[in-house]
Amino acid sequence: MQCPSILIAAALIGSFTSALAHDTWFEPQPATERGEAVFALGTGNQFPAFDTPVRLDSIKAAGCGDTAGRSVPLRWMADQPTRVLMRSTRPLTTGTALSCLARLAPAEVTIDKEATVQVYLKEIQASDATRAHWDQLRATGTVWKESYTKLARVMMSGNLASGDTSQGLDMRVENSNPVLRKGDTLQVQILRDGLPLAGQAMELRNDLSPIGIWRKSDEQGRISFPLPLAARWLLRGVDLRPAPNAPERWDSHFLSLAFEVLEPAK
Repeated sequence: MQCPSILIAAALIGSFTSALAHDTWFEPQPATERGEAVFALGTGNQFPAFDTPVRLDSIKAAGCGDTAGRSVPLRWMADQPTRVLMRSTRPLTTGTALSCLARLAPAEVTIDKEATVQVYLKEIQASDATRAHWDQLRATGTVWKESYTKLARVMMSGNLASGDTSQGLDMRVENSNPVLRKGDTLQVQILRDGLPLAGQAMELRNDLSPIGIWRKSDEQGRISFPLPLAARWLLRGVDLRPAPNAPERWDSHFLSLAFEVLEPAK
């Protein structure tokens, strides 16, 4: 699953040091004439604007599942300057509720500017413990070295199916109503390696306002967000921690969930 022009874009994405907190997310597109679901996948500094596409050779898995437990892979469709288009491998019934994901392979980054590190820590709302650990490392002359992975999810028609949540940072949507509307509350449980993650900072953004809402998960990993607007929304967060076998290095897991909130039913 490769395309030459997408691979050429590696030079753009490789300069990750200038955009550490860039998120990757799905954007639903009109279905094909045959009824295949279509999504744009890209990376941006601030939702909803994409800056660069995702390299196809970096995608470890991409597919969708519905409430009946059926799954369908996503495949490359076309590449564009700031995003790659992917479609389902078979037509889907109009209005089918889907939960789709793209899991990206780990990548490495080194940062040699302290100002850039501080911007990154601010953009992900890093914990006091994380900041204190970095201060200790920086005092010894250590350079920031990090391995990061990304998981992008998109929820269509409020489908609650979430697939395998046992790897890295992930979430489970717990709303009982399958359709989210203006005035509802989004209820999610944040997970790390399949277990509830307490104290994880998550930001909720929409495409109508530049102001995001930050909250932290409780002891059971749960967070609730009000949904005051009918808009496109993105829930995003980064779990950053010292590498388990090399505390002078960092591991991070980026997570995003794209979804739409509708106007109240008439």
